[in-house]
Amino acid sequence: MRWAAILCGIAAIFAGAFPLVGQTAPNSTGGDSMGGMAHMAGHMYMTKLRPPQPGDQQKADAIVAAAKQAMEPYQDYRKALADGYRIFAPNIPQPQYHFTRAEYGREALTTFDPLKPTSLLYKKTPDGGYQLVGVMYTGRVTASEDEINQRVPLSVARWHQHVNFCKAPVGQWAGYFGPHAKFGLMGSIHTRADCEAEGGVFLPHVFGWMVHVYPYETDPKKIWAVDDDDQGHDNMDHSAMPPGMKMN
Repeated sequence: MRWAAILCGIAAIFAGAFPLVGQTAPNSTGGDSMGGMAHMAGHMYMTKLRPPQPGDQQKADAIVAAAKQAMEPYQDYRKALADGYRIFAPNIPQPQYHFTRAEYGREALTTFDPLKPTSLLYKKTPDGGYQLVGVMYTGRVTASEDEINQRVPLSVARWHQHVNFCKAPVGQWAGYFGPHAKFGLMGSIHTRADCEAEGGVFLPHVFGWMVHVYPYETDPKKIWAVDDDDQGHDNMDHSAMPPGMKMN
């Protein structure tokens, strides 16, 4: 998942879609701290796939159909911009760009409407435009797994959250970068004690629940993709935290 997972959360924060919080991370019971993303070990919490229940697949299929419907007016990315979606980090090369609508993100804190995704997911085209490939739905950080299961069944999709974030001290942005990063969601610091020893600010939890949907895919595994793949569905080639990002 790499940095797109981080960007989707940051994008929602910057757009005011949902508040950044610093509360206790989810209990690991019933979920994974890494999932398939070992490079984010200690910073990623993912729900486990639950046994299928009657009606789960039908509900998931209906959400995919609604996502397609929600995407239809926005094949031209300029329409998305005109309707209030904003591109996160447009000048940072990414395989996938999040166009986030703050209004829908705020509504998602209390209600779920698959026709109102918090973010539209686009890929850059050679001519400088954008191709629409999917959507992102969000939920409030305090929601239980049973609650998000009511939105998108956990037997089909795996929601994720970002946890154990150490904000670098002022002047130490370099600590977010490279293979020996200390801070952020790719950093080696996972605990409050280690973070405070480095002069950082520890946030046990930084974003709410998120899930990506790629309705145009025909392979069910790719419709609800959560891992890196050769198509770059849910990854980020540049392992760099955008300088100046605000965490409180």
